[in-house]
Amino acid sequence: MASNHRIVIAFDLYGTLLSTESIAEELAPHVGEEKAKSISALWRRYQLEYTWRLNSMSLYKPLSEVTNASLRHALAEARVALSDLDIKKLMTAYDSLGTFPDVAPALKSLAQDPGIDAYVFSNGTDAMVRASVHKSPSLSPLSSVFKGLVTVDEIQVFKPHPKGYQHLATKVGKSTSPEDMATLWLVSGNPFDVVGARSIGMQAAWVDRAGGHHGRGGWNDKLGELASGGPTLIVKGVDEAVDEIKIWTAEHAAKSDTAPH
Repeated sequence: MASNHRIVIAFDLYGTLLSTESIAEELAPHVGEEKAKSISALWRRYQLEYTWRLNSMSLYKPLSEVTNASLRHALAEARVALSDLDIKKLMTAYDSLGTFPDVAPALKSLAQDPGIDAYVFSNGTDAMVRASVHKSPSLSPLSSVFKGLVTVDEIQVFKPHPKGYQHLATKVGKSTSPEDMATLWLVSGNPFDVVGARSIGMQAAWVDRAGGHHGRGGWNDKLGELASGGPTLIVKGVDEAVDEIKIWTAEHAAKSDTAPH
């Protein structure tokens, strides 16, 4: 359980801590490097799209099944045929995705900061997330930083449904009141996740790696204007997110202390 006086940060897993693009390395021997990149991008696109479509139909299937179906969709669209064994190997590779370069410094920093409670918060199944966190060669050595792994398996609704973020609040020892939701932080590289968190009153740091490293990117998601506003913070990496959340929290605590009561 998290103390009300501690900073609680929930880290999205796929696309934030773990690079789903790294799965292209597993595809490359079958289709070549260029086609592997395009198929892996399609795979991720359909994985997300399937979760949103399932939510809108009030249906739920575990993300492991969604991931398998979206892979087969991407392969069919690319006119690539793989054996059942090859598809099974690709699914297994999802358990050992690599982290982004900014992740290790962030988690090492968290390990030295007793004032922050860190969680993984994912659309994955419990088994899928445990495997990814504990089998990833670059994430597993730092997995002890997390106080818990929170998934949507228990509620069977995918992010960005409000129930997902309320479930997170409950799992970390908070209520779902507006006051408590406003104290929770999400760190995510996925705009849909950021908008979902902000729509229910959470704070959110969006990780804009493209804009940060290549002069591209920037917050372009216009749904935020309709639903909730944009991210609380825009950062270049997970390491910067941790630093900026500390600064933001200290500044707002100081304002609260000096405000007339």
